[in-house]
Formats: sequence, structure tokens, C-alpha cells
Amino acid sequence: MSITDTRPLLEELRAAYGPLLAEIGAGALQRELDDVLPDQEVRRLKEAGFGALRVPTQYGGREVSIPGLTQLWIDLAAADSNLPQALRGHAALVEDRLWQHAQGRDQRVWFDRFAAGEIAGNAWSEVGPTTIDTQRTMLTGQQDGSYLLSGSKFYATGTIYAEWADVYARIDGPGAEPQFAIALVDTRDPEVTVTDDWDGFGQRGSGSGTTTFDAAPVPAENVLPFGERFPYQTALYQLNLLAVLAGIGRAALDDFVGHVQQRDRNYSHANAARVRDDPQVLARIGEASAAVYAAEAATLRVADAVQRVADLAPYAAGVPDRVAAANEAAEIESSQAQVVVTELVLGLTTSLFDTLGASGTALAKGLDRHWRNARTVASHNPRILKARVVGGHLVNGTPPPYAWAIGRTER
Repeated sequence: MSITDTRPLLEELRAAYGPLLAEIGAGALQRELDDVLPDQEVRRLKEAGFGALRVPTQYGGREVSIPGLTQLWIDLAAADSNLPQALRGHAALVEDRLWQHAQGRDQRVWFDRFAAGEIAGNAWSEVGPTTIDTQRTMLTGQQDGSYLLSGSKFYATGTIYAEWADVYARIDGPGAEPQFAIALVDTRDPEVTVTDDWDGFGQRGSGSGTTTFDAAPVPAENVLPFGERFPYQTALYQLNLLAVLAGIGRAALDDFVGHVQQRDRNYSHANAARVRDDPQVLARIGEASAAVYAAEAATLRVADAVQRVADLAPYAAGVPDRVAAANEAAEIESSQAQVVVTELVLGLTTSLFDTLGASGTALAKGLDRHWRNARTVASHNPRILKARVVGGHLVNGTPPPYAWAIGRTER
């Protein structure tokens, strides 16, 4: 499926969300300067159905394609880059419910929740002494078949805004091999505590702090063996970050263009009386614009690749080889794009400062936030490993890693 396949719907949605995104963007700088979470902005997105964009129309959603959703993520990131990243875990849960539904496991209860404005955050990573091959967050089975979840997660992006947490945990029980699962936990339960303690220098409003579970109840139907999770989750997670980077690039370009247009001070040895007429300044703006174009185009191409995997959902049981091949292609494309898009956006959010004087670094302008946000997003799933993954696949046919862990390793 191509983004052109859904262009009428996408144009309708972009027009419908345009005024809301403009309002969100108008307050983004001040929220950054005041270090305020965009909780009201998330609420408005929920009310506007942003969390149900992929839900089938018969269940109250808009059934937009993955390329269409990606374009809307880019638009949202250009308004406030924190917001699409805060919805990253939710997007993954929606895709998983779509995949499970296509396999014959009725997910209407979840579609109803999404259509009602409920969203999910992710809670996968642990810090501290957790070793790389396990999880300390545990699901303990109860006599009635339900579970209790105990543990603590960091980098729980979006969970502070969400009604549900998508949690990666280990099932407590006998057996030589540890069993891992996804637990869907209601964050409104008193046994769940979400803390805004994310201390990164970028993406300050993404809600990427700590979530703690103190024997939180989890019904049996809300626990899914990890091996049954939808197969293209890794590519989808990266696609979201690519969209965030592309949106950051667009926002930076727009900001710097505005400042260049308004600048009335100039250097005595400049090429023109007005900064906006200086050919070197204009060339730098043009280079940045080309980088934004390429970043967005690469991101949307990855979205097409991910869509091709999702399109196989109704037939997955009968064509596992096709699913595996499409998934591998999507993962490689997302890795290729990460290497390139990261470089493009980090480069332009730095080089655009050459179009202004020292006043461009004023804290009140907040132009540094674009680089800080891009640098923070680019630090996920480190790009220095991605080029090797792509090269290994091309030269030796080595499959990419479809899921990985981070934790303490032996020294």
C-alpha cells in the first residue's frame, strides 16, 4: 500500500487536525521554557480521536494506513515533538490488537477503548541491576488464573498520560527457560505509580520516567506470550522515531526561516545589506530544506514497507514465509533510514545556527531545543549499530535483530 492509496482520507485528516496542531505548536516553546508537560495537549488529541486513527471504521476509528498515520505523526512532531513519541507505545498496542483481531482473537473491547479516547504507554526497559537476558518485573499467577504484576520500569514513554501500560515482564513460575509476556495494566489502579522523573536534556515532555507496579492486578486475558506479539513491532517503533526526527527537522527549518526573515542586524562583511538577501544564508536554508525533504521521504518509504507486513495479517497463518520476508525488508529499511535521517536532522539543527548571529542562541528563542530533541531521539536503538546490521544483511545474509534487550552485562 502506498501513501497515495489513502490520499483523500489523509488530506481530510490533515485538514481536520490542522487547527488543533497549530494551537499545540503555538504553545510548544513556552512549555519547553517552563518545563511543563503537555498533558492538556494529549487530552485534546485523545478527544479528537488521534489514538483511534488505525482502528477499523466499524469500531469507531478512521482506518488510516500506516503511511497516513506516519504523515500525521510528522505533522504532530513539527508542532510538538514530544507528542508523537508519547504515543509510540500506544501505536504499538493498536497494531498488536489489529494483528490479533486478524488472527481470529476478537479485540472489539480494545477497539472500543481506543475509540473512547483511551491510550497506552510503554513500560519495557529497566535500569539498575537487571541483566541483559532477563526482567525483574514479574507476573505472578493467582488461583483464579489472573496475575499480579510487581516491578519498576524506566523510559516508560507516554505512560504518564495513558490509561494503560504495555509492560514487558517475566512470568514467575517453575521451568528451566524463563517465560516472557506482555501485560496490559490499568494505570488507574492504585497499585500503579507513574512518576515524571525523566531527566534527559531533550524530549522533556515525552513522559519517559518511572512506572512502578506493586502487585497490580492483571486479568488473564490481558497477558500475551511475547512470541505471539505482532511481528513488525521493532520496525514500527523505529518508524515512529523517524517521524519524530522528520518533524523536528521541519520545525527547526520553520523557526530559523522566521528568524532570518525578521533579522535586521547584520555584519559589515556580509554579502548583502539584509540577512534575508545574503546568498550564503539562503543556500544554508536551502540545504536544510533539502535535508528535511529527504528525511520525510525516507520515513514515508519505511512506512510503506511496514504497511506491506501489516497487509499480510489476515493471511499470516498460511504464508509465514511471506510475513517473515516482508518483515525483514521493513526492518532493514527502517535501519537504513535511521542511519540517514539521524544524520540529516542532527546536521540541519546545528548548521541552521550559521544563518543567525550569537543572538540566535538566546534561551528565550529556544532554538537549541530542536537539536536537543533530535539528539535525544537519535540516541534510541543506537545508529552506530544499525549500519553494521544493514551491511551484515547485504554481505552475509545475516538477519536483523527483531527484538533486543538492554541491561547489565558481564565485564
